[in-house]
Amino acid sequence: MFLEVSQLEVRYAGRAQAAVRGVTLGLAAGEIGVLIGPSGCGKTTLLRAVAGLEPVTAGEIRLSGAVVSGGAGRSVPPEQRRIGMVFQDYALFPHLSVGRNVAFGIHRLPRAEQAARVDEVLQLVGLEGSAARFPHELSGGQQQRVALARALAPRPQLMLLDEPFSNLDVDLRERLAHEVRGILKAAGATALFVTHDQLEAFAIGDRIGVMESGQLHQWDDAYALYHRPATRFVADFIGHGVFAPATLEQRGDNVVARTPLGDLTDAAECPLPTSYPGGECDVLLRADDVVHDDASPVQARIVRKSFRGSEFLYTLQLRDGLTVMAHVPSHHDHAVGEWIGIRPQVDHVVAFPRA
Repeated sequence: MFLEVSQLEVRYAGRAQAAVRGVTLGLAAGEIGVLIGPSGCGKTTLLRAVAGLEPVTAGEIRLSGAVVSGGAGRSVPPEQRRIGMVFQDYALFPHLSVGRNVAFGIHRLPRAEQAARVDEVLQLVGLEGSAARFPHELSGGQQQRVALARALAPRPQLMLLDEPFSNLDVDLRERLAHEVRGILKAAGATALFVTHDQLEAFAIGDRIGVMESGQLHQWDDAYALYHRPATRFVADFIGHGVFAPATLEQRGDNVVARTPLGDLTDAAECPLPTSYPGGECDVLLRADDVVHDDASPVQARIVRKSFRGSEFLYTLQLRDGLTVMAHVPSHHDHAVGEWIGIRPQVDHVVAFPRA
């Protein structure tokens, strides 16, 4: 692994609980990792510790095999870690041209090498020919690309990006996330990225870490986080879904999960009934696990609908009070308050202890 974080703890004086505790993760060279979680969960503190801007109280951080932070007080200064950083406020110098902003970290190079590198990274971020312009002449997305070019110019061994798109509008954020991923991949950069936006995380990350209260719940790819969440918190935090009460039963060679929506049968990875007391558990039902079916005997009332273009996200309530969600093609335009038929269509069962 190129970046290795092992059992990391960061503790602030006067606080009972560590800001980061027991975090272990790794990134191979050229991979992009993303930290996501609610405000105050410790993701920015972890990023700052990797940068050398926060002291580590336990555990260690390795870059390219070398220890750069350790609990014994060993710490390589930030400027010696060869790390490029991009912040949410861009931190561009308004009085300097784009070219001079980008050249800021490579001013010790000979003038000709500076100019060549500036041209190279501006072309990489899609801003060739912009060296003479000033930050105030650029859009927010273009300013963010300048900040990225400036961070890439010194050829850092690791890029750290702290909520770099949070000041941009929603549509631009997701598009720029895809573009930045392409730029980082083209540069061969290894990067760690902090965001609170799931669509950004899914768009840019090879690996995504979900944090809560200083702990890392899961470090995995987006598919696994969505379909195979390791903890109830990850299941609840990622995507749309609800927990439905279920009872696991052994029927011949198969395990069936009985739920208010009907039996979940022929589902892969279903736990054995002995996994939970009396076989009683909660199963995760994603919005794409619930199908609109007028022929189904299970009826639910629409309590909320969100138009998503090609589909609606319906929030539905069963007669017993259980609330579920369903993605329904948008030509099935039902009114709030209307009752519709639904049925479960689950490929694999994700179960947790009964809440």
